[in-house]
Order: sequence, then structure tokens, then C-alpha cells
Amino acid sequence: MRLRRVLAIVGVVVLLLCTVCAGAGVWIWNAQVISTADQVDFTRPLAVPPLAPSRMVDGRRVFDLKAQAGEHDFGRGATPTWGFNGGFLGPTLRAVRGEQVVVNVTNALDQTTTVHWHGMHLPAEADGGPHQLVQPGRAWSPTWKVDQPAATLWYHPHLHGETAGHVYRGLAGMFLVDDPATSVDALPHEYGVDDIPLIVQDKKFDGDGELDDSASFLGGVGVLGDTVAVNGTVGPYLDVTTERVRLRLLNGSNARSYEFGFPDGRRFALVGTDGGLLEAAYDLDRIMLSPGERAEIVVTVKPGERTVLRSYPQALETGLLGDRFTGGADTLDILQLRAAGTLAPRPAVPQRLVAIPKLNRAEAVQQRPFKLSGHAINGKQMDMTRVDAAPERGSVEIWKVVNNDGTPHNFHIHDVQFQVLTQGGAAPPPQLSGWKDTVYLPPNVTFELIMRFSDYADADTPYMFHCHVLYHEDAGMMGQFVVVPPGGQPGVIDHASHLAHAGH
Repeated sequence: MRLRRVLAIVGVVVLLLCTVCAGAGVWIWNAQVISTADQVDFTRPLAVPPLAPSRMVDGRRVFDLKAQAGEHDFGRGATPTWGFNGGFLGPTLRAVRGEQVVVNVTNALDQTTTVHWHGMHLPAEADGGPHQLVQPGRAWSPTWKVDQPAATLWYHPHLHGETAGHVYRGLAGMFLVDDPATSVDALPHEYGVDDIPLIVQDKKFDGDGELDDSASFLGGVGVLGDTVAVNGTVGPYLDVTTERVRLRLLNGSNARSYEFGFPDGRRFALVGTDGGLLEAAYDLDRIMLSPGERAEIVVTVKPGERTVLRSYPQALETGLLGDRFTGGADTLDILQLRAAGTLAPRPAVPQRLVAIPKLNRAEAVQQRPFKLSGHAINGKQMDMTRVDAAPERGSVEIWKVVNNDGTPHNFHIHDVQFQVLTQGGAAPPPQLSGWKDTVYLPPNVTFELIMRFSDYADADTPYMFHCHVLYHEDAGMMGQFVVVPPGGQPGVIDHASHLAHAGH
């Protein structure tokens, strides 16, 4: 009798524990999904980053950027942040192909930083990677000739081990390249009127209203926020005054991917990606961007209407658990478009845009494998003195890149814009048909990327390749390559000398 009573009590306790655990599991499962659909009060006009002033000195276009501490209002009062030439984010730099530019970068922070020109083709010593350090109170003035098609690029810190924190606090901005030969006048192109930069970032806040960069629960990708800021504006609306508006989308988030679309299912024209305009405009209703990727879309509106740019759940392809815990199941309202009662006319989007010379597989002199897993590439974590590849100047190579684990990764290469030859053995979709510098890698799908290493050779100064999920990059998922003269060999990467001469 006593044994039965004990067994009954044990059974009740086990049942209660199972119920509690099941309830906790359901709560954890449900708590991982964020939806702000139709929940955002769009009460703030979208801030449009100002065009950075510049001056011509000895035939060179000179910009000034100062990294500084400040504060910003995300709708919660003053929040401590960082920015360039202001409290949060930075101005839009704009230059024309063929111009020699100089950017005077001053570090007014109390920490060392760098400024990398993401997507820019330039000498390694001007790239702004983890070797081009700018110490507090010092300045760095890289110079290079802008020589690539018209494109939406951006700039951000690239300090090894600290990139995620610096970008999250607010150090980022756009860099637009103009080139009449690779642009289309029929597309909206009046900056701030019908041509709008959108730096999309997710943020979360602690109990004091300050930025919280703690890692997401079980996600393994770093910070995932429940508040979206566009150009720093939370709950933004854009007054649209033209029939068509060009949105230059930049995923400036640390880890989150976005699947952009509209609740009414309206279609838009995808006209450009990372490295410039596409050959043809593509009619889409969704476009996915992983961290660091850009897309230029043209949206048509009707007089007096309102619609919302929204991010939908995306197929990260990391499995039900993986997608759910890394933001793939979230729905986020981004920006409200408010069309005026009378709209200025704009031409229809041309079907044909620009010619893109295709790189030929037969030209490739080298094929290299890059396997991403854990926090390593090809089983190696970042080593500031190791050269992982040394392509020759002028050569064409194919890099075979694959994500070998169940975590979201993407792949960014400095200096070059590449073309996607194949995705899983098949031709790439339209959104991967143009020049790219960053590409999302679904697990176990091999991407063949083809690129030419033109113009610059420096055996002693490397460029980076890495996952642009910044938590992974900081944790070591990065390597480096040098471009050598034909027949040349890599030199010695002397990071100590960079430390000794960080700025001037």
C-alpha cells in the first residue's frame, strides 16, 4: 500500500514536470517568432542621409569623415550611439567613375576602428580592412581612383573581433558610384526625391533604453532585434511625390536577413544588386537580402495610396529549428510609403538596362574551394599573418563556396565584384545574375563564383573574404588573400607594423 502511494506521488511529480517542460518548450518555441505586421505606428518622416560635402583639391575629390560618439532617438529618448559626422550612421558619399577620391577619416572615438569601403574596387592599402587601423585621435587618408560601374556601395568598420559592435552602435553609411555609361536616365535618379537610400537595421534595447547587443537565444548568429530602424528612423514613412520611386535597399544588420515585399502583393522592378544595374529589369514580388547585400528596386504607386514595405519569413533553409531561432520566421514592417494626391510622372522602367560582360569559365586559371563551417573557412580560423590565397593580377578564378553546417552564412569578397556561375549546379536566379560581392549560402549548396583580379597587386597587403554575419566574422570565419604580379609570390603580412602606424 505504501509502495503504491509512493509510486502514485512519483507519477504525479513526473507528470507535473513533463507538463511544465512541455509548457516551457511551447513558450520558448512561440517566443522566438517576432511579428510587427500592422503593429507599427508610422509617425516619423524617414530621415534621408545627407550627401557628404566634398571639395576638389589638385584634381582629387576630397571627403571628410569623423567617427564619433553621440546619441540618437529611436523613440525611447536619447540613446548613446556612434556615427560619422553625427550621432548615428553617416552621410552618403557620392563620386563619379574616373575620379580620384581622398577620404580623410578621423577617429574621435576612444577606441581603435577602421573604415572599409564595402563593394569598392581599390588598392589593398586603401581597403580599410583589419590591417588599416585608425587609432583614437589619429587620421587615415586613403586615396584611389573610382573605376567600376554605377552602384550602391557602403562603408563600415572592419576591426578584427570588434566589427559587430562598431556597426551595431551606428558606424555605417552609403557610398554611391555614378557612371553615365552604366546607368539609365529613365530610372528615378533624383537623390532624396525619387531615389531613396534605405539602410535597414534591426535593434533591441535593454531596460534603460540603451542598445542591447546580446546574442539571440540558441540562434548562433549574434544579435536579432525586434525593432527596425531605417536610416536610423523607427516607424518611418516616406512621402512619395512621383509615380515611381527607386529604393536602394541595404541590409545593414549584423545578422538578420530580410525578405522584402508588400502586403498587397504588388510587384516591383528589380533593377540592380550589389555591383550595379542588371542587364534586364526583373518583375518580382519578393527580394531576399542577407547582411551586407544591396538591391535597387523601382516601386510604382497610385495617387493618394499608402502601402508598407514589409519583411516576410524567409527560407534560410537551415531547417525548421534553424530558421525559427535565426529570425527566418519573423515578419517585420519596415517603411510606409505615402503617395501624394498628385504624382509627378516618371518613365516606365526599361526592360533592357545595361550590358554586363560575362566572365567565361574557360578563362579561369584557378579553382579554389571554400567550405564554411562553425567559425572557420576550410577548417581554419582567421590568422592576421596567414595568406590563404594569392591570385595573380589580371587572372580569372572560380571560387567554389559552400556552407557545410546548419547555420545561416553568407560570403563576401573584398576588392572584386563576382558573377555567380552556378548555384547547386544550376544557373542562378535573376537576382544573382549581375555583379555581386556578397551572396547568401543555403546549407550544402555549392556556389561557383567567377571573378577577375584586375589593376592592383600588393604581395604584402591582403584583402579579406568572410561570412558577413558579423558575429561569425568576429569569431574567426574570415580569411585573407593577396593579389600578386604575374608569376609573383605572396609576401609577409606584418600586422605589427600596421599596429605601429595606425593612422597619422
